[in-house]
Amino acid sequence: MRRDAIADPWGARTPYGPGQSWPVRVDSQLADGLTEDDVDRWVPTAAVLHSNGDGLELAVKDGRLVGVRGRAEDRVNRGRVDPKDLYGWQANASPDRLTTPLVRRDGRLVEASWDEAMGLVADRSRALLDERGPSSIGFYTSGQLFCEEYYTLAAIAHGAIGTNHLDGNTRLCTATAAAALKETFGCDGQPGSYTDVDHADVIALYGHNVAETQSVLWSRMLDRLAGPNPPSLLCVDPRDTPVARAATVHLAPLPGTNLALMNALLHEIIARDWVDHDYVDRCTVGFDQLAALVADYPPERAAEICRVPAARIREAAALLGGAQRLLSTVLQGFYQSHQATAAAVQVNNINLVRGMLGRPGCGVLQMNGQPTAENTRECGADGDLTGFRNWANDAHVAELADLWNLEVKQIPHYAPPTHAMQIFRYAENGSLRLLWVSATNPAVSLPDLARIRSILSQDRLFLVVQDVFLTETAELADVVLPAAMWGEKTGVFTNADRTVHLSEKAVDPPGQARPDLDIFLDYARRMDFRDRDGQPFPSWHDAETAFEAWKRASAGRPCDYTGLSYGKLRQRAIQWPCDAEHPDGTERLYADGKFFAQPGYCEDYGRDLVTGAPADQNEYRAFNPDGKAMLKAAEYVPPHEMPSAEHPFALITGRTIYQFHTRTKTGRVPQLRDAAPEVWLEMSEQDAKAHDLSEGDLAEITTPRGAVRARVRIRGIRDGVLFLPFHYGYWDTGDQSGRHRAANELTITDWDPVSKQPLFKTAAAAIRRAEGAR
Repeated sequence: MRRDAIADPWGARTPYGPGQSWPVRVDSQLADGLTEDDVDRWVPTAAVLHSNGDGLELAVKDGRLVGVRGRAEDRVNRGRVDPKDLYGWQANASPDRLTTPLVRRDGRLVEASWDEAMGLVADRSRALLDERGPSSIGFYTSGQLFCEEYYTLAAIAHGAIGTNHLDGNTRLCTATAAAALKETFGCDGQPGSYTDVDHADVIALYGHNVAETQSVLWSRMLDRLAGPNPPSLLCVDPRDTPVARAATVHLAPLPGTNLALMNALLHEIIARDWVDHDYVDRCTVGFDQLAALVADYPPERAAEICRVPAARIREAAALLGGAQRLLSTVLQGFYQSHQATAAAVQVNNINLVRGMLGRPGCGVLQMNGQPTAENTRECGADGDLTGFRNWANDAHVAELADLWNLEVKQIPHYAPPTHAMQIFRYAENGSLRLLWVSATNPAVSLPDLARIRSILSQDRLFLVVQDVFLTETAELADVVLPAAMWGEKTGVFTNADRTVHLSEKAVDPPGQARPDLDIFLDYARRMDFRDRDGQPFPSWHDAETAFEAWKRASAGRPCDYTGLSYGKLRQRAIQWPCDAEHPDGTERLYADGKFFAQPGYCEDYGRDLVTGAPADQNEYRAFNPDGKAMLKAAEYVPPHEMPSAEHPFALITGRTIYQFHTRTKTGRVPQLRDAAPEVWLEMSEQDAKAHDLSEGDLAEITTPRGAVRARVRIRGIRDGVLFLPFHYGYWDTGDQSGRHRAANELTITDWDPVSKQPLFKTAAAAIRRAEGAR
């Protein structure tokens, strides 16, 4: 049904009770004047403007996209469509799409042929390989490409070139999810399923504003709340979000103190013996160490650190401790904050200590921020090895070399694959000389933007940007490659609960734009990459042959796709692992109390949660010889940048429901653009009064790194905290000289020691009325 998804982003309620199936509600949106009878054909796909993975169909008329509707049978959304997806398809037809390659001549980007553009990239690559070796080349990709494209990029970077420098912008949004899962379960992969919402009696959301980041999943939760025997909600968030307003208990800790709060919750659960001792003894290691550490974190201590009443912490602990079916979800409020992995691991610990895993309503979802972030991790394009293999396990590297028919020494495994912040540091110091950026916009999304612009603008750095619009990053490039968008190419992608969808090509890309897979394969052929038998590498040539190759790479690993095919996925979406033993997929991991954590099989040997120091195989084997789930503890330490007299506020950044990432697509859609056209500042009423600011006033926010101007919104955020949405850059301002709009002008160059995820929620800031504004 049609609805005004701007005014009503979550749509009408369809209440249901525990254990019942979520009722169907089909949302649709067509171009003005069209009805479904006018549509030539409907092409299956899934949502691309968030991480939920909603099943959709694209409407095509006369070779053009003209609308979208939800798929009633889809297990993820049962027909519902997020506001961004209802309108976002219009971005494909935006008149400023990139349609021809561009190269830099005499300081300007000018149109060129594909031969010229790719020739320049290949020539520079060959010269660097000859003169400086593989480590002079790096790749920085996205969480929005397809599985086949990530796998191809990983094969080219780690295999053909032999560089360790490959990561995705998933480092900004989902690296801590992966790290927390590896620390607890020995391997990536979400234990839970979205259907756990249908069964849970308590849902705990830690730093997860699901109402705006995954609106369809919030609709599912709202429908449970509207039905009989609704679940209780725990919300941990310093802002007064829709989730907080619906919560049974809302905890609003001071940014940077999440770990202290989690330790206090575990203190109460263990002290009051809300522990499933049989499960803990049978399925975990590390309980005694955990109990000893959290014994030092009574609610009174956490209250002093977090500025949250001790009684409220006890109330939250009682909610968790009394749950019969506990679902826990985590997102950026934890992942992008201080001690990110350590805090996220404690969420896993709560569910394990309570024995709440592997059965309906009992699960953990360490959420993603982008639609294909899971594929980036599985395929090895984000700082991991392909197929959740362990870079420090020689047998895993040898297995990958055999799959690719390459020599083992060709695949770098002297250290973990390089994380994004280190890749940019190498570019800064000059050891990395070619950086290929695909489908992401670091000139707006990375922290400390003045530094990032300086790095990307260096004459000695050859910057290749592969994208669909001339982004702020593309404007700095030496070569710009026009890419096809979603709906203009075929491939699979996997959402946050391991659901795999096939997205079919619906229309042709404009002009000379090409699918990302075709661009990567063209590069490989121009470079004449070969395997050890002298055959072209990679060996695949289109999306389906790439998928078949990926299936072989996934065989026997936790993310096993061998039971899937394009034909099977045309029938329905399926959760991995899907293999001969699980031909219909797997709804929940670890239902049998067995984990992907055996020393010879695990993806990672773990790290110290405070320092990030890695463990080796012998240390891991001594701690966890039987491959159980691991309960890991960590002391709270203060953030590196604390509020001070000069900068008295804690600044956090985040999202709005109407925009996605740096607005390269959503900012070009009239409904979404007009719903949230400009950056704003959220602050508390008390803080606004103290600084003589009123609703709508223009304020200037400063940190040691820069200044941003934004209109004030007075909301229920906790005192002492400021919030800016991070989406807003400069491509639509017409003026690149005054850089006072992007929230990341203010954020700090710092990252979590375990996940290496940048910290966007711990900057110290000051605020004042903007000069000349009232």
